[in-house]
Amino acid sequence: MSRPTTAELMVRALAQGTAIPAFNIPYLPMMAPVVRALADTKTCGLIAVANLEFVKFESGSPAAIRDEYERVKNEAVTRLHMDHVPVIDEDNLRVDYLGVLGEAVELGYESIMVDGSRLDLAENIACTRAVVDMAHARKVPVEAELGAILGHEAGPLPPYEELFASGRGFTDAAEAAQFVRETGVDWLSIAIGNIHGAISAAGKAKQKVAARLDIDQLGRLREATGIPLVLHGGTGIRRDYIQAAIANGIAKINVATAIRQPYEALREQSIERAQQAVYDATCELVADELAVAGNALRLMV
Repeated sequence: MSRPTTAELMVRALAQGTAIPAFNIPYLPMMAPVVRALADTKTCGLIAVANLEFVKFESGSPAAIRDEYERVKNEAVTRLHMDHVPVIDEDNLRVDYLGVLGEAVELGYESIMVDGSRLDLAENIACTRAVVDMAHARKVPVEAELGAILGHEAGPLPPYEELFASGRGFTDAAEAAQFVRETGVDWLSIAIGNIHGAISAAGKAKQKVAARLDIDQLGRLREATGIPLVLHGGTGIRRDYIQAAIANGIAKINVATAIRQPYEALREQSIERAQQAVYDATCELVADELAVAGNALRLMV
């Protein structure tokens, strides 16, 4: 029996009404306990690293993450994913996104993400199309982002209720349909009220804002795009919103803050205790908050 690709797993997740959690790894010792937790809960998950995690944290490089993944991977439950590689980063600096993503493909990452969400629609489409053409030539699926998922920028967020009520940055359904049609992207990260956890020195240890999700807008996006949709900023969203999101087209949920903060709280005392905290947080997330534990039994067959 052939080993399912990440693209196949995403389509299966959408069809089966489940979601694949993707766990961001800003510190290499976090990876092994995440893999162990996924294996113990029989949950299909992605091991992920974003550009900011090897620039602003300690994951090292795409190669360092790949090497650690090769050491601890469990292909019965895991795949390797290159998360957010922005065209313009959270500091408004231009990134060599094609270079970074091309390196990831060469290193064997099984899916990649380009983030052109800080661009206008036409430029986001053009940059995403260039990545899709490069990656699809190597049979690597591509995730992109449309809409503004806030949280990584410097400085405080505007009041969350003000953001949600205004729909500021929410992904537009007509634009999403055009984006998918003109880029050929495999799945799409959307903004429907979700926010990233802060990464600034002043904010990264603070409790994340409890976000809500506009499920009606999600339904419109699912109808407009017809592809698996992705929820970034998955930490701290109420379980009923998460379950409604999965039922309405979310096939991948990114998790970072919920496993990073327990690790950071303990790593100066004991790496072993910090790793145990990551393991415990991962098990709790997949079983309780996300309610996807056991999905590998269906997705990986």
